[in-house]
Amino acid sequence: MILDILKRSTLGIAIGAIITFIVLTVMKFNAWEASVSEIWMHLGASMLLGVYTGVTSLIFGESGNHLIKKSVIHFVLTYSAWLVIAGMAGWILLDGWVILWSSLAFILLYVINWSCWYLYFKRQEEELNKYLHKNK
Repeated sequence: MILDILKRSTLGIAIGAIITFIVLTVMKFNAWEASVSEIWMHLGASMLLGVYTGVTSLIFGESGNHLIKKSVIHFVLTYSAWLVIAGMAGWILLDGWVILWSSLAFILLYVINWSCWYLYFKRQEEELNKYLHKNK
């Protein structure tokens, strides 16, 4: 369990760093300037969100609970963490309309991501079932 948490945390840090690198690349080619402290803060927030997302994905690994229940718990936890981190990092302004539109964008991206993973694993399940029925 601890090794799995460490592995997922490391993967989350890597993904957060890659996203930050992509943003820095866009900034460089558009000649946008940022201070080291700004870059440090945004990189730290990206990596923290990556660690959080990686660790909370363990919710889906446990058996016993229904997928919808796991998804709702994961969504609420992830949305809460994203809202706090994004607000503290300055990714979203703490204004009612900004929070509303940012939340709607977050929900849309979450639903798209969840749907893609669901369809992927459904396809894997169908292929596995075909293989098992074929090799009876």
